[in-house]
Amino acid sequence: MDIVVDHVMLVARALVLRDLGARRLDVAAAVDVLDAALTERRWWVEQWPDGAAFVAGQLAQDVQDRLLDAGVGRWPSCESCVDEEPHELRIEPELGPDPQWVCEKTGRPAAPLGAL
Repeated sequence: MDIVVDHVMLVARALVLRDLGARRLDVAAAVDVLDAALTERRWWVEQWPDGAAFVAGQLAQDVQDRLLDAGVGRWPSCESCVDEEPHELRIEPELGPDPQWVCEKTGRPAAPLGAL
């Protein structure tokens, strides 16, 4: 079980870290936020193994919320709506497999998680 959980968690971490890097936010403070959220989500997957398919999206949402709470700002920002007021991308589905970033204003898909 631990090997499976380790693999799921490492894949989820890699996807979120790749998107942090795509927006040049793969700095120590943001990676610390990611790792803290990862530790908490690990417990969640250990308690609910069927949730393993959902953990990457949940982790991305956790990091997004924590970065906003820490004063870093909105991450990731939507780069396709150039004429709009700055806004962010959100993970959809909120709890489901195959998470993707979606513009919070238009609902248009921007990229799968890990492919910003």
